[in-house]
Amino acid sequence: MHSKFKEFGADFLLLLVAVAWGSTFFIVQAAVNVTPVYTFLFWRFLLAGLLMGIISYKQLRFLTKKVAVAGVLLGLFMFLGYAFQTFGLKYTFSSTVGFITGLNVIIVPFASYIFFKHKASIFSLLGAVIASLGLYFLTLNSEIGLSLGELYALICAVMFALHIAFTDPLSKKYNIYLLVTIQFLTVAFCSMLGGVVLEGTIVPPVINSMFVNAIAITVVFATIFAFWVQTAMQRFTTAAKTAIIFTMEPVSAGVFGYLFANEVLSFSQLCGACLIVGGMLLAELGSYFAIVYRRRAL
Repeated sequence: MHSKFKEFGADFLLLLVAVAWGSTFFIVQAAVNVTPVYTFLFWRFLLAGLLMGIISYKQLRFLTKKVAVAGVLLGLFMFLGYAFQTFGLKYTFSSTVGFITGLNVIIVPFASYIFFKHKASIFSLLGAVIASLGLYFLTLNSEIGLSLGELYALICAVMFALHIAFTDPLSKKYNIYLLVTIQFLTVAFCSMLGGVVLEGTIVPPVINSMFVNAIAITVVFATIFAFWVQTAMQRFTTAAKTAIIFTMEPVSAGVFGYLFANEVLSFSQLCGACLIVGGMLLAELGSYFAIVYRRRAL
């Protein structure tokens, strides 16, 4: 029972991560309307990496080649997820990209089983299906085809799924401070290459209060806090449940958009949000009540 409470605590903190990402969505959206995507990602992850490096300097004695390789691998998954998501947005609707990206909730259990032979519970699988249905209604998606945009979005979903799946075992094996720091610096380096090759520069065209505030907020809350908590807390829960919990990101984005950006939530979006919450609760509480029921039956 003690381990179950520890798992609940980890899942609650992962829920805060999803809320942190969702709360910064409209801030990032406003910033990248002015600043090229890879330039924004470069400065966000470079500053996050440097700050994490300062926080983690006492952990450097644990730095080994294996830790570095693990951190770079997770960083590449993270960067490729962001990159293909950006490419997808150039060729198809943002709602379509959002829905397909969210399908990583279905991919994670299969990736965990293929690479690490981790079996997801029936409650996690059912919760993933319900959350995916909720994502469909939340994004108002109605046009999914086989164009280049959809293909890029699907690759993005696979990359994010692999990031979650691989974080599970690697966070239990290596120093989490070093893993997170190396991830950030890897994303910063790749974003620098992407910025120079595809955007011609990594210098922000305008450095104003909006850019500074967006960088500061995303560095502290959506990057350092979010990814450190994800890496630390996945040691106490499963990759499948983490993916389901992260479907709360678009829900919280809709709530914050409604409260602070005057965005309107339709009835179908509200239904989608309820389905996502329901899928998360099924995955979270299903196995717990099953254990209680079996104990009472004995």
